[in-house]
Amino acid sequence: MAPFPYLEASMGFTLCVYVFETYLELRQYKLYQISERPKDLRHLISEKQFQRAQDYNADKAKFRMFKTVFVEVESFLLIMCLVYPFLWNGIPIWFGVSEDSELKRTLIFQGILMLASEVKGLPFSLYSTFVIEERHGFKSQDLTFGLFFSDMAKQVLLTTIIGAPVMSAIILLIQLGGEWFYLYVWGFLLAFQFIMMFIYPTCIQPCFNKVEALPEGSLRTRIEDLASQKGINFPLKKLYQIDGSLRSSHSNAYMYGFCNNKRIVIFDTLIKQSTENEIVAVLAHELGHWKLSHTIKNLCIIAIQMLAMLWLFSRFVGNEDLYKAFGFESTKNATFIGLMLFQSVYSPIGHVIGLLMNMWSRKCEFEADEFAVKLGYAPSLRSGLIKLQEENLGTMVPDWMYSAYHHSHPPLVQRLEAINAAGKKSD
Repeated sequence: MAPFPYLEASMGFTLCVYVFETYLELRQYKLYQISERPKDLRHLISEKQFQRAQDYNADKAKFRMFKTVFVEVESFLLIMCLVYPFLWNGIPIWFGVSEDSELKRTLIFQGILMLASEVKGLPFSLYSTFVIEERHGFKSQDLTFGLFFSDMAKQVLLTTIIGAPVMSAIILLIQLGGEWFYLYVWGFLLAFQFIMMFIYPTCIQPCFNKVEALPEGSLRTRIEDLASQKGINFPLKKLYQIDGSLRSSHSNAYMYGFCNNKRIVIFDTLIKQSTENEIVAVLAHELGHWKLSHTIKNLCIIAIQMLAMLWLFSRFVGNEDLYKAFGFESTKNATFIGLMLFQSVYSPIGHVIGLLMNMWSRKCEFEADEFAVKLGYAPSLRSGLIKLQEENLGTMVPDWMYSAYHHSHPPLVQRLEAINAAGKKSD
């Protein structure tokens, strides 16, 4: 029996995805050319902000389409010219590493790919930050080239410090775990995920942003009162603000922590752009995610998805036909190569799961909005969402297909309609 054409199937699927996503991008780009506000936005968004959002998103769309062409052509050439097998086979020769030393060989190979990715992505990052974001008023004056490259160096360093031991552990677990290795790797990745949920905001984010306690005042008092409110009982231990304005005027807020040790972090840009009522309403929405167990449910979904993916990988890790289709001679001591090639097998499944996760995420957003409405924050949540849309220049006229495929949050108008309906039920 002829071997399955993994290479042809992978390239064919990638081409189909590119064509489909370009079609969606063009559908959405056409809507960015609308200069007149749709009827349902005229009483919500000013004409000036509407046009700013249209121009900003049109610029980003053109940039994305150009970048995607580059990435797809580059990926095609790397695969068809057998660059990956060339690098993998050359490492023992160039670096004096034994072919049987899988860990060293893998870490060198991974390091080469990471550095190459940083170099290739640098022009796009520079253009996005210093042209598009600056043109539309998002780049902070404090974000200099020095700070940009400093951030980049920190990211590479942290990725190396964290990524190398994690990849080494995964390879060792696969080598020593036998046919049940996927269970051990799954348990390790779950533990790592939980550890990173604590380490990132406490140890990593301070490397990039100034994190300090939210000053005493009415805003802090109102947030603490909201968290302790009957029916919520959020175990808030720390309340922080970070200087997001150091790099961008985009705004955000998030929560993290385990069990009875929860923390809330608010960007200073959100504080500057919104009223206290709006900030509290937005946080009521975020607390709704916690109270309705959306975070726990998402972690469970991710855990199940990860286990299924690792089990499927265990069926392919020794598949010589897969390796040979992409130019690799043997599966021996090439676990990382197997992981890399497995992405081509998993890609169709990943796209379907991504679409389903968007649908699930939108459902959660509507439920969290309704939770905030039931607490009496409907007017402030409405105005807060409108202001966030205006200040962040979000998509004003989303194409339904593009939005369903790419966006994890419902369009603004749909959320406002749902808030109005929930408000009528609460009255």
